[in-house]
Amino acid sequence: MRGELTALTLVVLLQVLAIFIAGAQMNRELGAKTNAGPRDHMPEGSPLLGRLRRAVNNGFEGLALFAPLVLIVVITGKASDLTLWAAWIYLAARLAYIPAYAMGLAPWRSLIWGLGLAATLLIGFVALFAGPAVQGI
Repeated sequence: MRGELTALTLVVLLQVLAIFIAGAQMNRELGAKTNAGPRDHMPEGSPLLGRLRRAVNNGFEGLALFAPLVLIVVITGKASDLTLWAAWIYLAARLAYIPAYAMGLAPWRSLIWGLGLAATLLIGFVALFAGPAVQGI
């Protein structure tokens, strides 16, 4: 399996972990009954819970951009050392982003997010403009 696909798989698993972490925090703060309920009138919770939930939402937004671009470069044969590095940088940025957001580390959270976005855009650039089997860029 191409390394970009391994990174994508790990990003998805990291997103699942982020969901579990946010859910566990919600259970601690608001109770399992609230978490399992329809959440029609859900209390806000702590700032930490809010940040964890926003990090989860941001993870889905990032995946919506990252995943198709990784699939495109792999399927079209445009995957390269450059896209491999970009995919792993994206994963590292997501690994750093979640705790940075949870701890409220400004401006580091935004800088980490920007690094992940830059990695995603690089993969998109390769998908659009590189020829197939570009190696060692």
